[in-house]
Amino acid sequence: MKIKQEILKAFRDQPGQFISGEHLSQICHCTRTAVWKHIEELRQEGYQFDAVRKSGYRLVSSPDSVSMEEILTGMKTERIGQTVITFDTVRSTQIIAHETANSGAAEGTLVVADRQEGGRGRLGRPWHSPKGAGIWMSLIIRPDIPLPHAPQMTLLTAVAMAKAIEQEAGVKPQIKWPNDIFVGGKKVCGILTEMNAEADRINYLVIGVGLNVNTQPQDIPPELAEIATSLRIETGISFRRAELIQVFCQHFERIYDQYLAEGFAQVKAEWEAYSLSLGRVVTVRTPHYTLQGKAIGLDPDGVLIVEDAEGQQHKVYSADVE
Repeated sequence: MKIKQEILKAFRDQPGQFISGEHLSQICHCTRTAVWKHIEELRQEGYQFDAVRKSGYRLVSSPDSVSMEEILTGMKTERIGQTVITFDTVRSTQIIAHETANSGAAEGTLVVADRQEGGRGRLGRPWHSPKGAGIWMSLIIRPDIPLPHAPQMTLLTAVAMAKAIEQEAGVKPQIKWPNDIFVGGKKVCGILTEMNAEADRINYLVIGVGLNVNTQPQDIPPELAEIATSLRIETGISFRRAELIQVFCQHFERIYDQYLAEGFAQVKAEWEAYSLSLGRVVTVRTPHYTLQGKAIGLDPDGVLIVEDAEGQQHKVYSADVE
């Protein structure tokens, strides 16, 4: 654990308390001068400390940061999110995650950026990713599952994020098949799953998540104002993004481990409980056809079942669903 992370953990373990420089140096296995240097660096990053002679330091406030130290301090998982790579600005966390995965990154590695210049969603559509307002991250996993089951990971991720939003924001999100999360009737989160595989096995999956957290109305492009929202817009509350990432990782790890041990049934049940699509008339658009009908459920593999006006059931594997 790095020194700044150790320092932050010490203050989080003793909230509101003064901690001496000597004690911090013992915890961090470094000199008191090194402690002072790292506290000054944290101050430059937006952390506020009181410093009192003979009492030491006290953490007064923390910025809404998605730095590695802020995310890892308080991370309560075994492997998901235990390795975090952070950037101020990138073109896309997906690109970096693929490069990192190809270099042998461990399962659970998380790539996070404060801003994306070329964020994208399904079918290469652009994703608006302003600085300091949202969670733009990509998770690397290496599941030992059959190739056809890879799309189930999008549904699993949606459930984990829906649970994190519900826990932290106190609102009940809804999932639109297969990869969008809505709050208050507008999109707040998108999920993009990309795969690197061979003929008979998955090498890795990169799961990209874009969540509008503290985005203000004026920050949303006019062309998206009618369809996009943020947790702050919907609740009036400003959220700490690192804590949302931590909670998401906890839910993801629990659901993922259960999925690997028991299969897709529980994920399917939880996804259906959050579903925006089921029981409603939907329009399905693919490059080859357009279908209108009632979304009646998922099959055991997570494929959407739509029943048309004649009562015929269609399996939808990949499409835009409105």
